[in-house]
Amino acid sequence: MNIFLAMFSRKWILTTLLVILGSAICTRLGIWQLDRLEQRRAFNEHYLATTALPPLNLDSAPQADLTTMEYRAVTVTGTFDFENQVALRNRYYGNQYGYHLLTPLILSDGTAIIIERGWIPAEGNKTPADWRKYDQPGQQTISGILRLGQAKPDLGGVPDPELAEGQTRLDFWNIVNLERISLQSPTPLLLVFIQPNPDDARSAPPYPYQPKIEITEGSHFGYALQWFTYALLLFLGYPFYLNRMESSGSPLEKDKK
Repeated sequence: MNIFLAMFSRKWILTTLLVILGSAICTRLGIWQLDRLEQRRAFNEHYLATTALPPLNLDSAPQADLTTMEYRAVTVTGTFDFENQVALRNRYYGNQYGYHLLTPLILSDGTAIIIERGWIPAEGNKTPADWRKYDQPGQQTISGILRLGQAKPDLGGVPDPELAEGQTRLDFWNIVNLERISLQSPTPLLLVFIQPNPDDARSAPPYPYQPKIEITEGSHFGYALQWFTYALLLFLGYPFYLNRMESSGSPLEKDKK
């Protein structure tokens, strides 16, 4: 029997459709990995180019393009607004659970930028009133890196709750959702925030945090090759398997004889 006709015969049509579907899924996963590789390369290029730039003084720099400058080194001077600071849940310092303080820094033009001041222990810091022991009064000059906020959590993350009836603000957040945080701020917030430079000599909270970035392409290309290989094995191997089964007869047919 012609192998093509056999593939779409009543006996094999379901298996054929499953093989086609499996090949398509494997191919799509391979393309997805190549897309992630391109995204990673674009990120690496942006990160290396941005971190090579000299520190930007936000007191005199135009603010319109700050959202294109993630990871740029910056300095800024202002006064902290401790009445409107919030905290990020599920942050760790070593193995110790705690929060990261997000405090608005009011600038000379009347706007504010969120400063992720760093980690504090959860114990003894259940309410905003408890955080006031970490106040840094007076004018402060902050050096760090620009970061973008998130509109939604990473895959598997927990979204921030909506305000309950009668509730006007959230004190604890899961992500730095600047658009939502700005809604409860009396001062207009820039849609970027700053992670201050870590200080190894610091002996008391809050401890500043910056992510460690690895400039690699990861395993995306290797994974893409694997998925494309699986697709080829299914798509090209199936006709050989079918031809062999048709030539020798299936075990069930042999038992009937």
